Amino acid sequence: MDATAIHEALVACFPGAIGGLETAGDPAVRVRPADVLAVATHLKADPALAFDCLSNQSGVDQPKRDQIEIVYHLFSYAHGHALAMKVGVPRDNPRLATVSTVWRAAIWQEREIFDLLGVDFLGHPDLRRILLPEDWVGHPLRKDYVEPTEYHGISTKRESLL
Repeated sequence: MDATAIHEALVACFPGAIGGLETAGDPAVRVRPADVLAVATHLKADPALAFDCLSNQSGVDQPKRDQIEIVYHLFSYAHGHALAMKVGVPRDNPRLATVSTVWRAAIWQEREIFDLLGVDFLGHPDLRRILLPEDWVGHPLRKDYVEPTEYHGISTKRESLL
């Protein structure tokens, strides 16, 4: 099934929840945040779509849009088709339902997004930092992040290797 047919199928099942089809780069659809879990469940469970693989999930800070965008790269081994799903959440209250109940790979990827961008994935079974210490302040992939000069008395400044 091509991206246009997938988009049309989603619009028919979730009227008002699916934005336009983006074709620059990987085909992508925008999904309303409140509907992300229902759409994800449908993308995996519908035999005509069968997106059984969440190959990557990432977050992008978009301060000009005042959003953090969560991007899900999906693939169907049964059909050989791919699609990206994008969901924007507000930067000042980045909360979104977890999709870890649909694709278990999301457990690790959502922990990384939580750690580096501060997105709270509601219903996540183990949402805690994965790369930084638990008492680290802030989320380093936010564009307005300012690195602290030290951590527990240890300088965070490094000599240039160049």
